[in-house]
Amino acid sequence: MSSVLYDTPGPRAKRRNILISVVFFVLLALLVWWIWQTLDDHGQLTSAMWKPFVQADAWTTYLIPGLGNTLKAAALAMVIALPLGAVFGIARLSDHRWVRVPSAVVVEFFRAIPVLLLMLFANELYSRYTNVTSEDRPLYAVVTGLVLYNASVLAEVVRAGILALPKGQTEAAYAIGLRKTQTMTSILLPQAVTAMLPAIVSQLVVIVKDTALGGVMIGFNELLNARSTLAANYANVIPSFIVVAAIYIVLNFLLTSFASWLEGYLRRSKRSTGAVLGAEDMEELNPAATGGTYGTGAGGAV
Repeated sequence: MSSVLYDTPGPRAKRRNILISVVFFVLLALLVWWIWQTLDDHGQLTSAMWKPFVQADAWTTYLIPGLGNTLKAAALAMVIALPLGAVFGIARLSDHRWVRVPSAVVVEFFRAIPVLLLMLFANELYSRYTNVTSEDRPLYAVVTGLVLYNASVLAEVVRAGILALPKGQTEAAYAIGLRKTQTMTSILLPQAVTAMLPAIVSQLVVIVKDTALGGVMIGFNELLNARSTLAANYANVIPSFIVVAAIYIVLNFLLTSFASWLEGYLRRSKRSTGAVLGAEDMEELNPAATGGTYGTGAGGAV
């Protein structure tokens, strides 16, 4: 069966695809074997290297507190950056120049600066001009940098999602007498959320990973920084990197899985742009099918 994207491969193409797949998996197996052998030759697979991870001290003293700080910083940044990005994204679509231009300047300014530089600047700012304690300063700096950068990126995501909707949506809303604020909150945003969700989730994953920058540069005790302390005490650098990488993979997998479920739920919802109405739904929307009468409207009879 052919598709609009490609033609169904013939016998020769199928044989070629099978050959390429076999070669790929053979090369992948050889790569895995080489990595395994290299680690084994350097003593990284011995039980002594991995023993700390089956003991409670390594987790309760290092990894779990570090993971907790990572989740705290990421959660705070998400909670602040999401609404802030939505506000600036909508402000960039304003009809008022005095709202649209400053919003564009703020978004483009913070979107152009590396998030690490924002963290370092915020750390110095809190150190010199505020009364934030040295224990809390790294967390404040990391959250500030993440919020400023990711809110700017999310603002562009929101703006692009709204502009991607058909213009007829806005025109129809105006035709029934809705103001622009009502059109935005009741018509455009609910439809744009489903389209924006994959990009938003990708940015949330970036937030989780970028918390590690604070641990490397300003001493924030997040997961990666806790790993370095653990490796220094147990002399297992490579195993600790592998375990922490696995934790990040699981964490981001859970986040993306939840987002995929949420996107599917929104698409199945009648209020989403991807909703498909069945026969029963059409009967509810059509009074004539149920013996009812139309009320007074734009073109209906009494």
